[in-house]
Amino acid sequence: MNIDMTKLTPETPAPRHDFRRFVLALGHLCADMNQGMLSALIPFFIAAYSYDYTTSAYLVMVSNIIGSVIQPVFGHLADKKSRPSLMTAGIMLAGGGMAVTGFISSFTGLCIAVVISGIGVAMFHPQGAQLVNRTSDETVKATNLGIFSFGGNLGFTLGPLLASGSIALMGLKGTILIIIPSIIFGVAVSAVFKENSHDSDSSPVEVLSDTPAAPQRDMWGAFVKLGMLISCRSIIFSGVNTFLVMYFVDVLGKSENLGSAMLSIYYAVAAFSSLVGGFMADKAGARRTAVISMIILVPSLFVFAASLSPVMSIAMLVPMGIGISVCYSPMVLLGQQYLPNHVGLASGVTLGLSVSVGGITAPVFGKIGDAFGLTTTFFVLAVFSILPLILAALLSKPESA
Repeated sequence: MNIDMTKLTPETPAPRHDFRRFVLALGHLCADMNQGMLSALIPFFIAAYSYDYTTSAYLVMVSNIIGSVIQPVFGHLADKKSRPSLMTAGIMLAGGGMAVTGFISSFTGLCIAVVISGIGVAMFHPQGAQLVNRTSDETVKATNLGIFSFGGNLGFTLGPLLASGSIALMGLKGTILIIIPSIIFGVAVSAVFKENSHDSDSSPVEVLSDTPAAPQRDMWGAFVKLGMLISCRSIIFSGVNTFLVMYFVDVLGKSENLGSAMLSIYYAVAAFSSLVGGFMADKAGARRTAVISMIILVPSLFVFAASLSPVMSIAMLVPMGIGISVCYSPMVLLGQQYLPNHVGLASGVTLGLSVSVGGITAPVFGKIGDAFGLTTTFFVLAVFSILPLILAALLSKPESA
């Protein structure tokens, strides 16, 4: 059945669009699953190749440093022309790069593989987030971005489980199994969005009303401030992701598999929190939701760093996951609202910064861990978390909201 999208108003139900947003969330799951896998694979690389914390953190850095530059470029391209094929190619590269890591023994080769995977992730995000924005009514944009974000965070949750399970089954070469979800979801995304590869200004997936939108002003200053907040949040997010498994292994004396399970619990809480955060932003406002998120994050990080009890450390994973991810969807929405004329670019920058900046700074925290121990690393992250709380409180009200 063909639906003439130009006849729809925001009040008219669009079931195909609802379905497509869930497909985008599944694609997001598949893309970000590879980033979750990397943190879980690092302890196995350390055991196999005797890397120190700093060296292993460089893998996270090189995975993200290219994405931080490329992702806004793909966002700009999405503003010019809808290219769903980039999502398919990105998912395939993300999974393929990570799948070959178990067959590579040289550090340089591992860096190349994770860079390829990082480029794939960068290709997916801007186009996916832009399509979510274009197919959503104003009253539920944050909720739909929450669904999209939930897919990505669920990917972070499942990634460590798939990685550790594959290695338990086949050894390091079991990483080849990582490519299977990429193939499945890549084909699904390609099939559902194959007809939308024309100019975004006229794309039927973007037109929900036949009433032209009024011109809106881009708030570049507010967007820069938001970028600073997202960068700070990214640094904390990446720091926890990179060293959480090793903290349970080296500080608390637990196994690598238990550490990976704890990372998955943390990711699971973060995933559901991103879904709740989208709903909260539609009801209470994106700025207020971001502040609440940071208020939860700061004390939970301090308690986690101060406690050497495994029970307390596990308990703190819940508020830490809530605090780090309730703000995720609201911040992506704020970026799109600050730059209403450059939604793809805003999506590329916000989604890119949400992971990439933290990956670039990961070696710094690795050096702190090598010199003073991982307990000190988490104390530094806790102190640093005060800065994004201040930035969240200073966010401007978007004119396009």
